[in-house]
Order: sequence, then C-alpha cells, then structure tokens
Amino acid sequence: MSGTSLDGLDVAYCDINEHHFQLLAAETYSYSRDWTLTLSTLERASAYEYALINVKLGHYLGQMVNRFRQEHPGPCDAIASHGHTIFHQPSLRLTAQIGDGDAIAAETGLPVVFNFRNLDVAMGGQGAPLVPIGDRLLFGQYDACLNLGGFSNISYEQSDGSRIAFDVCPCNMALNHLSRLLGQPFDNNGQMARTGTVDKSLLARLDALDYYRQPQPKSLGKEWFVSHFLPLLTSDPKTAKNQLSTTVEHIARQITWATKGHSINTMLVTGGGAKNKYLIARLQAMIPGCKITIPSDDIIDYKEAIIFALLGYLRLNKKNNCLGSVTGARHDNCGGDIAGLSLI
Repeated sequence: MSGTSLDGLDVAYCDINEHHFQLLAAETYSYSRDWTLTLSTLERASAYEYALINVKLGHYLGQMVNRFRQEHPGPCDAIASHGHTIFHQPSLRLTAQIGDGDAIAAETGLPVVFNFRNLDVAMGGQGAPLVPIGDRLLFGQYDACLNLGGFSNISYEQSDGSRIAFDVCPCNMALNHLSRLLGQPFDNNGQMARTGTVDKSLLARLDALDYYRQPQPKSLGKEWFVSHFLPLLTSDPKTAKNQLSTTVEHIARQITWATKGHSINTMLVTGGGAKNKYLIARLQAMIPGCKITIPSDDIIDYKEAIIFALLGYLRLNKKNNCLGSVTGARHDNCGGDIAGLSLI
C-alpha cells in the first residue's frame, strides 16, 4: 500500500481468506525525499516521465518486498499491490495507480495482482473505495468502519443488506499540509490543532464545498483536493494552528453528517488519523451515542494493506472483490491484472 498522504510504503504479510486473517508481520518503509517529491508532483510530468516512473516504482516496490522478506522470512504465494494513485477521475473513466506489476514480479519471482481499480471504473463505477468488501467479510461485527487516511472514508451496511461506502472528506492530506507550515510532518496527537481556534468563516466555506451535497457513490482524488480544498486555506504559518483546528472540526462534522439517519452504534476507526486524539475526541463529542473503537496499532496502520491482500486472494480465486453497491458499477466485479502468471 502507498497512500495519498505519502507517509510511506506499507507491507503486510498475511495468512488470509474470505473468512479469516492473521497478520504475520508488517512494516512501513518511509519514502526518500526524492521519491516523495517525484510522487507528489508526477501528475504534472510528461508522458515519458510518467511511463518511466511507473516502471521505476514497480522495481522499487519489488526490491522493498525482497527486503521485507529477508527481514520476515516465510512462504509466500503472491503479492497484492495497490500501487500509488496519480490520477483518479472516474467521471472520465480514468484511474491510474503506478508501480508496474511486471516489474514487481520480475524483482520478486512471485505473481502479482495489481491495477485493482481499472475494471470497476471501466464499468461505470468509482473504482473506490475497495476496502468495504473486506469490512464486510473481516470486520462485520462493527456497524461501520471509518478510515482516516489521506481522505476519510466510511463503510456500512444498509437496511436492504447492501453495503455502501464513500469518501467523506480530506483528512490527513489536509492536516499534514497545514502541519508542514509549522515545521512538522504531522500534528502529533492533534496537539497543535487543540491549541488553535476554530475560524467559523473558514469552516463555513469548507462545509459549503459542492462535493458534500453529491449523492453516493462518490470518491475523492488529489486533483479535487488541489483544485477545490487547498485554495480555501492560506500558507501563512501564523494562521496554521487555527486552520488546523478548523479543519479537524470540519472533518468531524462531515463524518457526523455521513452517519446521520443510519443505525450506527459501533464504529471501528483505523488509518493514521485514528492516532489523532483531538480529532477522535471531537468526533466522539459529535456522535455520543456511537461507541468508537480504536484497535491495536497493527490494525490501525495496516488494515488497508490486509484488505488488499484479501482482494488479491479473491482475484486469484476468481471471486468478486469489488461491490457495485459501493462504487456504482453495473454489478459486483473481480478486478485486478495478474503479472507473472507463469510463476504460480
């Protein structure tokens, strides 16, 4: 897994099927400054640079898997790779996660499932979020699963038995941007936001963004963040704490509104934002009737990677790994390209 917040490459070693998982080992490898700069600006690069970085990242991912396997030896059947999202515009039938699967297969000698989102987008779906099928199969004891990553997204069952999920709003992508104005890579425990003051005018402008009034299914990408959310913020470090506090309030409000009218009494919260104590406190204050569960650090940090292992397992076994009720695709589907088939 390589998330939009660019906080590193998550590698999870899983024993998994659709009824069971065990996380045997996991690591997060930080990106170098060069990789962070390259991946954060690639959407503005030439077609040649894009194609080259796609291949280079694939080889790098394969090398990191090899390093992980040296540190955590054991048998391995296959790799499931999310890749790193550069473009996500499902209205144009476009989604692109780079990190060439053939390069990963060549480096590791293992079959690789990748490009998980493309089929769903081609079928008219959002191609996101993909995690909800794992929420249903592996974490079904909770009424809802909330992920606080680069974006926040939520997943829950509807009264008709179908699963719905969608991106709620920006989360760590916005909070980390503001933290960097204060010289920090992120707001540890939300301490900086806690000492700020909510700017009611900014909060109203954030809450008024058109995306929040769109019906589900819907999803967000970096392009939307850059073109719609970021222009509402300023780059003045003097106001950064107040903007942080305001953005936390905005995130908690949007999540609260996303749960209204649904029978959500228990919620599992994962992703890096689950460690932001101030954000969790604001969220709990707004939905006091819901029991919020923060799991162990391994689940917080690696739940998405675990579920992508599940998606890879399902693809290799020709079982649906994407829910049309979530993405808006014509029907459930089994997405993912497979590289290195001859290696099976």
